Amino acid sequence: MLRILVLALLLTLCGGVLAQERTYRLGPLVIETPWARATSAGAKIGAGYAKITNTGQESDRLLGGSLPLATEVEVDETVMSNGVAKMWRIEGGLDIGPGQTVELKPGGYHLMFMGLRVGLREGEALKGTLVFEKAGTVGIEYRVVRIGAQTGR
Repeated sequence: MLRILVLALLLTLCGGVLAQERTYRLGPLVIETPWARATSAGAKIGAGYAKITNTGQESDRLLGGSLPLATEVEVDETVMSNGVAKMWRIEGGLDIGPGQTVELKPGGYHLMFMGLRVGLREGEALKGTLVFEKAGTVGIEYRVVRIGAQTGR
């Protein structure tokens, strides 16, 4: 009986690790570990993150995406200036050069989920898409982690 419980625990833990380390491919683009932060119940915006590598020979641009819970998904950047965080939309999309890896993370480049219909809850898995200028559209799934998390793990 103890062996069965240990095996079940190991499978659960391994399944959790595999779920949060999901990798997606779209042509030469590799998208790793998409995640989002949980929000308060009434929040109208949220943020999504991932690591994107361009293994190809030419640049591509991340233009945005979609999320059924949001009216829009845009690519934004946060920059600290005189101790104040300033955030704005990246017009024309985020360039990802050949051989380059870009990490969407708190305090830098990220996806803004605008017009949320409901708050994002820790433990949820949210299906959405990312849209690239050349490679096209890929379906992904964000794993929602706790409010204020700095990584998706």
